[in-house]
Amino acid sequence: MEQHKKNYTLPIIMMFALFAMISFVTGLANPMGVILKNQFAVPNWMSQLGNAANFIAYAFMGLPAGLMLQRIGYKKTALAAVAVGFVGVGIQYLSSLAGESGFAVYLAGAFVSGFSMCMLNTVVNPMLNTLGGGGKRGNQLIQFGGTLNSLSATIVPVLVGYLMGNAASATIGDAAPAMFIAMGIFAVVFVVLLSMRIPEPYGVTSEKKAERNEHSAMSFRHFVLGTIAIFVYVGVEVGIPNFMNLYATSDLGISATVAGALVGTYWFLMLVGRFAGGMIGAKFSSRAMITTVASLGIVLILLAVLLPRDIMVSMPVFREDISFGLFEVPIGVMFFVLCGLCTSVMWGGIFNMAVEGLGKYTSAASGIFMMMVCGGGILPLVQGVVADSAGYLTSYLVVLAGLAYILYYALFGSKNVNRDIPVND
Repeated sequence: MEQHKKNYTLPIIMMFALFAMISFVTGLANPMGVILKNQFAVPNWMSQLGNAANFIAYAFMGLPAGLMLQRIGYKKTALAAVAVGFVGVGIQYLSSLAGESGFAVYLAGAFVSGFSMCMLNTVVNPMLNTLGGGGKRGNQLIQFGGTLNSLSATIVPVLVGYLMGNAASATIGDAAPAMFIAMGIFAVVFVVLLSMRIPEPYGVTSEKKAERNEHSAMSFRHFVLGTIAIFVYVGVEVGIPNFMNLYATSDLGISATVAGALVGTYWFLMLVGRFAGGMIGAKFSSRAMITTVASLGIVLILLAVLLPRDIMVSMPVFREDISFGLFEVPIGVMFFVLCGLCTSVMWGGIFNMAVEGLGKYTSAASGIFMMMVCGGGILPLVQGVVADSAGYLTSYLVVLAGLAYILYYALFGSKNVNRDIPVND
C-alpha cells in the first residue's frame, strides 16, 4: 500500500515526455525523406532509407529491450534508452556538417535512434501503468501518454515543413532546430530520472526457473498471421503520409510547409480516431472495428488513386508565414489524409486479436510484436521502388495490398484454431 501513497507526478510527466519523443523522433523521418531526396538527388526508395533504418532497428532490439527491462528494471532501461536517443539524434545533426558523406551519417543516426525508440516503447507503457498503480488509473495514464504521442506526431511534420521552407533547396541543416529540441528534452529527462526513485516490479528476480514448454506463441496460427498483420500495418501507417509528402512537394509543387501541415493533419486524425476508439472500444469487438476501418481504408485509397487530379477541395493548413487558412489540393490528397482515422485503431485491434487465447505465452508474444514493427521501414522501401518505376499514386497499390491483408486477418486469419494447446500454468 505504501507505493500508492508516494507522489510520482514528476516521473509520470517524464514518461509523458518520452511518449511524445517516440513519435517526434520517429516522425522526423517523414520530412527528412523529402530533404534527402532533394539534397542528395536520390530516388524515392532511397529517400525512405532513414525511415527504414529507424524501424529495422526494432528487429534487432525488440527482444533485448524486453530482457533489459526484466534484468535491470525500469529506471536503468529508461536511462539507457534516453542516452541512446540523445546520441542518435546527435548523429543525425552531425550529418548536416558531413558534406557528401551526410547521407550515410544520417542513416547511422537514424539507426541508432531506432534502438532508442524500441527501448522507449518497451519501457514507457508498463512504467506508466506501474506509476499509476495499475488498474483503471494505470490504463488512464497510458491513454494520456498515447494522446501526447499522437499530438507530437502531428506537430513534427508541420514544424520541420516550416523550417524547410522551399523543399527543393532544403538541407539537413534546416531541420537542426527540431533535432536540438529533441536532444534538449532527452537531456532534461535523463537528469530528472537519474535523481528519482521509481518502483521496480521487475527488479526482483524470480527464483522459479523458466519453464520449458512444448509450445510457444508461434504455435498459434492466429498469432503468426497477426505478427504479419502488425508488420503490414506499421508499413501502411507510415507509407501513407510519407509518400503523400513526396507526392505533394514533387508532383503537385506544394510548399514543404503546406505539405507538412497536410501530413500533420493525417496524424491529428489518428489522435481523433484513438479517442473515438477508446470511447466505443467496450461496445464493439476488435474484429468488428478492424474489419470496418480496413474496408474504409481500401475505399479511401481507391478514391485517392482513381479520382482525377483536377477535382480540388479546400483543406485547413499552415502557410509559410505561419498564418492558418484554407488551401486547395486535389481531392485524392484529402482521402489520403482521412486514412489517419482508419490506421488509428489498427495496432490495438490487431494486437488484441493476435494474443487472444495465448495465456502464459502472451508476454513472449509482446516481444515478437515489437520486432515486427520493422515493417514500418521495409514496406515504404517497396513502395518507393514502385513510385520510382510507376509514379506516386501507383505506389499506393502497396498500401492497398496491405489493407487487404489486414481485412483478411480480421475476417478469417484471427480465428484461434489451436485451442487444444494448453495455455495455463
